Amino acid sequence: MQLTIRATGENVQVLSHLLAKNPSNLYERTQKDHAIRLFFSTFTDKQMEMTIFVTPDSLSLINQSSGAYDITHFINDREFAVSSIFTSLIRPALSTALNGKPKEAYEKWVEHSFSFHFSFGPVATELSEQEIRNLFEPLGYEINIEFGETDYSFKIKEKSSACYITLSGMTTLQKGLHQLFILIPVLDNYKHYFIDDTEIEKLKRYGEGWLDTHPEKEFIIRKALRFKELYDQFEDQEETQQPIRAKQLPLNELRYEKIVDKVSTLSKKHKVVDFGSGEGKLSAKLGFVNGIDEILAVEPSESETIKAAKRFEKLKEQKGFNMPTMIWGSLFYFDERLKNKDVIILCEVIEHIDEERLPKIMELILAHYQPSALIVTTPNKEYNHVYEMSEEMRHSDHRFEWTRQEFRKWCQQMNHSGQYELVFEGIGEEDMQYGSPTQMCTFIRKEKQQ
Repeated sequence: MQLTIRATGENVQVLSHLLAKNPSNLYERTQKDHAIRLFFSTFTDKQMEMTIFVTPDSLSLINQSSGAYDITHFINDREFAVSSIFTSLIRPALSTALNGKPKEAYEKWVEHSFSFHFSFGPVATELSEQEIRNLFEPLGYEINIEFGETDYSFKIKEKSSACYITLSGMTTLQKGLHQLFILIPVLDNYKHYFIDDTEIEKLKRYGEGWLDTHPEKEFIIRKALRFKELYDQFEDQEETQQPIRAKQLPLNELRYEKIVDKVSTLSKKHKVVDFGSGEGKLSAKLGFVNGIDEILAVEPSESETIKAAKRFEKLKEQKGFNMPTMIWGSLFYFDERLKNKDVIILCEVIEHIDEERLPKIMELILAHYQPSALIVTTPNKEYNHVYEMSEEMRHSDHRFEWTRQEFRKWCQQMNHSGQYELVFEGIGEEDMQYGSPTQMCTFIRKEKQQ
């Protein structure tokens, strides 16, 4: 699956700076086991052509899926068709162009229109040719749609259902990419990731300046958001004309804020352990909390640890930042360095572990590490009704998801010694019937009586 961007006319060479890519070099990266490559096939005074393509790892597309042993996972077009998988994988490579943040000397070209040809495919779509045209022609593009020929030994259909699309028109690079990043998933009508309120933010950001006036706006929004709850939320924000962040931050940001606020209020917080720290987003925020002297970011994944190291390195010169210490570690092994800390945090960790293994982990933490406080967050299964989900879980790697009652009961069972006081709270916008999307329990160790 690939996207080719061709531009003609004066000054097209500045596009390499808007893309932040050297036309003489092959850009080659691995994103979540998938290979992303970008190269310039033409680069002259008046013509530029750049292609970015993805070679997916088909096993990674189904890794940890609850139906991973179902052979139909391998008999589909996911690894070949341009879709939300493609746009999410190429986003890091095109981030400078998408954000419109090149080096200062080239900022004036962000709003400059060029004569572009955007070619992408194959696209597996159920939309008719006219419906496809209705998406792009109002944006000022001439559109060419090519369906592949079929060669079946028996008559099924004359043309393939997959097509290649070329859009031609005058636009800026940033606006053209914004339109593609919204409309490609609309064409495919397939989202490989869980859709939450961050999708509204992306729709607002990438749709600025063109989506409001598009005659198919409602169709695009419904296809992009998919769930009635999110569509209603989008409409509410349209009516009140409030910025997206004024109503609700992305859920993961709300989790981090809640945890940081909770840690800030604890009387003992000098030494903090962030278990399953991943890319280091939470540890980075904890680095600015007054009263914390030591942060241990514990993570078993080498690739995530490398990302965290880069994140911390960028922040180390900022005033008041306490550099976290990265530790390779696991909840399944005892580590002497983690004993007697003030706070241990398990943010969205336990649901990724087989349920029967959790008691041993909690025994390790509460009986052997003995923190003054333990903070645990996990999804609230009941809230999935708000997302109009049926039996599926929010992430393919989740081994379970609990209701509020199940989570409360489990926490009480883990505290069988009675050494800790339990405080339960919700994170995120609360529904009257289903509660908040994330639930949190803080285990606070009781002071020993003299």
